[in-house]
Amino acid sequence: MRPFAAFAAGTAFAAGLACSAAQAEIVIRVDKSAQRMAVIVDGVPTHSFVVSTGLAGGPPNGTYRPQRLERTWHSRLYNMAPMPYSIFFHGHYAIHGTDQIKRLGRRASKGCVRLHPRDAAVLFNLVKKQGMAKTRIVIEPSSARAGEPAAKTAESAKAPSAAAKVE
Repeated sequence: MRPFAAFAAGTAFAAGLACSAAQAEIVIRVDKSAQRMAVIVDGVPTHSFVVSTGLAGGPPNGTYRPQRLERTWHSRLYNMAPMPYSIFFHGHYAIHGTDQIKRLGRRASKGCVRLHPRDAAVLFNLVKKQGMAKTRIVIEPSSARAGEPAAKTAESAKAPSAAAKVE
């Protein structure tokens, strides 16, 4: 019976670890002034991506929860423009991949948050795995929060690795 008890205890421990991993909170922080996105999982920065936000200042600042995920989507508002790996969070506003990769790092969209398609896939799969209820999207006008440095210049926002992990 002892080997079974040890097995049962080990299984319960492993199940507890799996359960806590599945309950990880994701914070997606979009800094519109720096045109950067930080992805934080359970308080640990895990990814930093270059983005493009709206020419007119969109999306609106605030904190949101994802409303729906669409692996393949085309904008009905903008001539069926492709929006792969869409995470809709406020009406028609979404975080999604773009084919306008050269425009990342500066305002370029109609209001959505655009990412390199590779980065959008990483983010989409993370949100899908952990759950929309465990995800917050924070849209900020500036990175100048208490205790943080001022926003990077547009040139430094064009960092070479769009999918680089934050260390």
